Amino acid sequence: MVEKSNKFQIAVHILMIFLCVCCLFPFVLLIVSSFSDEQTLIREGYSVIPRSFSLAAYQYIFRNAATIFRAYGTTIFVTVVGTVANIILTTLLAYPLSRRDLPHRNVWSFLVFFTMLFNGGLVPSYIMWTQYFHIKNSYAALIVPALMMGAFYVIMMRTNLAQNIPEEVLEAARIDGAGEWKILGRIVLPMSLPIVATLMLLVGLAYWNDWMNGLYYLTKTKYYTIQVLLNAMLQDLQVLLSSSSAAASNVDFSSMPSTSIKMAIAVVGAVPVLCIYPFFQKYFVKGITIGAVKG
Repeated sequence: MVEKSNKFQIAVHILMIFLCVCCLFPFVLLIVSSFSDEQTLIREGYSVIPRSFSLAAYQYIFRNAATIFRAYGTTIFVTVVGTVANIILTTLLAYPLSRRDLPHRNVWSFLVFFTMLFNGGLVPSYIMWTQYFHIKNSYAALIVPALMMGAFYVIMMRTNLAQNIPEEVLEAARIDGAGEWKILGRIVLPMSLPIVATLMLLVGLAYWNDWMNGLYYLTKTKYYTIQVLLNAMLQDLQVLLSSSSAAASNVDFSSMPSTSIKMAIAVVGAVPVLCIYPFFQKYFVKGITIGAVKG
């Protein structure tokens, strides 16, 4: 019996190692391709081991390093402020919806859920945010629209609170004289750290990777996040490589590292998150441990 158990554990470990390799392989290929020579990529294709080392793609991206670092600073600011605001608003809406004694609870829940199925569309949203809220060319344009609070996150937290916060605990706190704000801050949030940590991770990644709001609401480069800036670089590169532009300018762009630049753009946008995540993972696991309800 013990031998069968050991064989099963070995098989599971081999399977997990295989899955880890499958997950890491695209990132390795991405990074190696970004440091490869353009002509080598075209002639020999992608490879895990770089056949011809080149920094041309990164030289193209970092030709104006001050702009890149400013975009990184803007991205960090927007991610931190937006994530904190999102968690606060999501919690303030999800907690009442999780309470069974909330008047018209089903109606409010349906209104939240309805926004997941239907919306006014891009044009009405653009008119509303730019002509009535005047957020164009501001940091609010990167924080507020479609990201500051979402129905999906509200429903996730509401469901978690309703299932994992015992009513008896809330009743006991209420009998002891605790008000709603004290119950939320002293009881509900400490017992909900797993879902809070999970939402912070999801919302933070959404803010970091967002470039649509910058495309819609920004025209001034000083407000660009790293994703918006890299997307603009990619569009400029596509224009330069188009046959009409090359013919008009009488310049040969065949030697420009277009493929490796695309890979380098992905690396510049994703690697900072991959490097930072291991340092925050222990806090994420600690939140799950502290938030567990003991039986």
